[in-house]
Amino acid sequence: MALPEPAPGLVISYSYLWCDQHRSGAEEGRKARPCAIVVATTDEDGDTKVYVAPVTHSRPDDPHAVELPLAVKQRLGLDEAPPWIVTTELNRFIWPGYDLRPIGRDKPDVFAWGFLPVGIFNALKRGIAAHQRERRLHLTPRE
Repeated sequence: MALPEPAPGLVISYSYLWCDQHRSGAEEGRKARPCAIVVATTDEDGDTKVYVAPVTHSRPDDPHAVELPLAVKQRLGLDEAPPWIVTTELNRFIWPGYDLRPIGRDKPDVFAWGFLPVGIFNALKRGIAAHQRERRLHLTPRE
């Protein structure tokens, strides 16, 4: 199993735990989904902490959500449904973590689809920063 290096903009398959599910007592995400790595840092213990934003097919009620253009989702190999990257919440976990998943049953050793284009990644960072400034960014720790 060759894991990718966690890098900002990389879209991984991850069992994301939504903030509302976490508040209700859930400890595990319900399904694996594409998630964009926003930040990957190494702490004083040498652990790599990764922050991810989820990709969803449900249009978020969020003016800062980032819609992925058709060309981007085709290049990444995502399905045909319209996707958005949510900017209101993040999961944080220690890489690689137990919630990293293969991108498909036919690709059991592949955990990432590829990188977001720079412009899309910058829009994601702007959306997250806007929610952080407004104190509306939710962080779910998964360590």
